[in-house]
Amino acid sequence: MKQEALTKDNFYTSSTPKSGKKADSKLRRRQFFDRLARGFIFTFALLAIGIIFLIFVYVAREALPLFLGTAEEASFASSFTAPFTWQPVSSVPRYNVIPLILGTFKVTLIALLIATPLALAAALYTAEFAPTWVREWIKPAIELLAGIPSVVLGFFVLVVMASWLQSTFGFHFRLNALTAGMGLSLAVIPIIYTVTEDALSAVPRHYREASLALGASAVQTARLVVFPAASPGIGAALILGFGRAIGETMIVLMVSGNAAILSLDPTVPARTLSATIAAELGEVVFGSGHYRMLFLLGTILFVITSVLNWAGDRYNRRLREKLFGPS
Repeated sequence: MKQEALTKDNFYTSSTPKSGKKADSKLRRRQFFDRLARGFIFTFALLAIGIIFLIFVYVAREALPLFLGTAEEASFASSFTAPFTWQPVSSVPRYNVIPLILGTFKVTLIALLIATPLALAAALYTAEFAPTWVREWIKPAIELLAGIPSVVLGFFVLVVMASWLQSTFGFHFRLNALTAGMGLSLAVIPIIYTVTEDALSAVPRHYREASLALGASAVQTARLVVFPAASPGIGAALILGFGRAIGETMIVLMVSGNAAILSLDPTVPARTLSATIAAELGEVVFGSGHYRMLFLLGTILFVITSVLNWAGDRYNRRLREKLFGPS
């Protein structure tokens, strides 16, 4: 018995250090792979940021002669002063960007005014009221719109929607900012819908149960509890939709009328920044004033998108802290 007890003691004392060393080795190996994974993720994130920054630097560098006054027949100051016309190929070239900026915001605003209520209502119905079998049909059907090429949407609006709108409402111009905005809304709806529906579905179930237990109806719960709780995600959806709308090229190029007119009337033709770059950059003389102005348009579009996305992200962050507290 005494010899057996000694044998057991020797076994435990000899095996415990080995098992401890084995556990330490696994822990060190796991920590090494964790650090390696974090390093890879950080590197790729830094690479993505660096690529975006280098694109902006290249575009801004090509527009730099406008700021230095070395571009022929064009300057940064003249692009914002009267006369407010964009005529780059006339005998006296005029490169005023105000009509293009106005046309961009006009078409984008029309698209968001149409797409936002439709997408939010569809997302709210899908997440809160639709039966399971209906949800399984509606969600893929709307998201399928995101996979349709923008040139196909533009062709549909050009051939079908523009003619119908002109014959129904008697528009003087068949192609105008309103038609372009309606066509652009078809490309924006899937983005806003998808992100909003995910945000609504992510609201904890006990929020709904607590509201219903206090006597609120399903509609009141959706409107007063679920929708405000998902508002940060809804704000992110609107930001993504705005970025998609302001950067769209083919739809506005095909159905906006492509006339740089300084007017707030949605029934007259318009021209956007992105459509101007797409239409003229392929035929412009390298290094000319027109060439520099097109890169200035790209810089302006980049700055507008970045600033509005930054402002929207700050607003969503403050709203999230107000609703759920600091993270």
